[in-house]
Amino acid sequence: MPNLLLAYLAWTIAWHGFEFYLGRRQAASVRGHRDAVPAAFVASVPIADHRRAADYSLARLRFGEFAGAIDLAVSLVGLLWAFDAVAGLAAIWAPPSILRSLLILGVLWVCGSLIGLPIGAWRDLVLEQRFGFNRKSTGLFIRDALTSLGLTALIGGPVVAGILWAMRDLSGYWWVWVWAALTLVMFAAPTIHVRIVAPLFNRFTPLQGELADRIEGLLARCGFRSGGLFQMDASKRSSRGNAYFIGFGPTKRIVLFDTLLDKHDTDEIEAVVAHELGHFRHHHTLFGMLRGIVGLFVMLAVVGWLARQPWLLPGFGIRHADPALALLLAVLLAGAVSPLLGLLGNVVSRRHEFQADDFARRTVGAAPMISALTRLARDNASTLTPDRLFSLVHDTHPPVPVRVARLVA
Repeated sequence: MPNLLLAYLAWTIAWHGFEFYLGRRQAASVRGHRDAVPAAFVASVPIADHRRAADYSLARLRFGEFAGAIDLAVSLVGLLWAFDAVAGLAAIWAPPSILRSLLILGVLWVCGSLIGLPIGAWRDLVLEQRFGFNRKSTGLFIRDALTSLGLTALIGGPVVAGILWAMRDLSGYWWVWVWAALTLVMFAAPTIHVRIVAPLFNRFTPLQGELADRIEGLLARCGFRSGGLFQMDASKRSSRGNAYFIGFGPTKRIVLFDTLLDKHDTDEIEAVVAHELGHFRHHHTLFGMLRGIVGLFVMLAVVGWLARQPWLLPGFGIRHADPALALLLAVLLAGAVSPLLGLLGNVVSRRHEFQADDFARRTVGAAPMISALTRLARDNASTLTPDRLFSLVHDTHPPVPVRVARLVA
């Protein structure tokens, strides 16, 4: 087995092993505290809800271990056989061209998507259904899956074709042009999502009435100009509540899930919006965009360098050379450090969440924010007793008990 392939497989297996270890730690923490609500939440979280959250967390862990094993198996099959086999078949059917490269990547993508569909179906239609979160019918799940696949092909196909063209026809610094083009796409993506993508999945109606007036007053006090307040029919897919801000300029909007409006009182909803405004006030969205642009530059620089190395394809045991596989393997190698970068991203994200919580506390008070966080945790069956290391690796948000403790302090 080539040394590069062996090293990559060893790293992949080691990381999956570490993930399994983290899962065992999380299971022990959740199971060990299943029958005792943390003292700070005894008055607000019934023991039945606490046990339900524990059972849900344990079920998700078991599902995650199964899905992780499938992911590892697919990676092994792809690296040891499928990548080269698909490239070999494509070489028989078509001469070297961008079209042939697209065919290789397209076949691999379709195979991966077909493997992922039953896993996603089990998650949504069985696991989430068991705990009362799923509201999708089988038909809606299939429609969503087909729509997502179609959008990926419609948008991703031309993007990948453009990257392959740049690799072939531009200089060794083709990746700089790709970075510039993708940066423009990143800025346009929120508008495209608001105008085109999101309406394919959900209905958005303007928020009206007393709650809308109260939120408009909050926005005015915070100096936030919104392109509109909208209610989204999230309840047709899930019972979970949430809210988000998206867009720039005239497309900037605030979206509240109808499930959030149904389960929370006005003070709590105002606190949730104030928290999101905290992200705006501290420029977290802009910071995230800039971080993404810089990260994309570094990622493409590494990919560009790897893709032109003569040892890359032989190092993975590839006999049928094609730019598509050079690009794919370069991305896989460059992305090998993404779990470690994810840890840093989680640290930054948690700091941002604390800042947004503090802004909400100063704007609407600690009590509504604590009440909103507690109700969200209870309704979404979020465990109040996570393992610290598991949470650090996996969670972009601090655990609710930690956030509540900071709000009280």
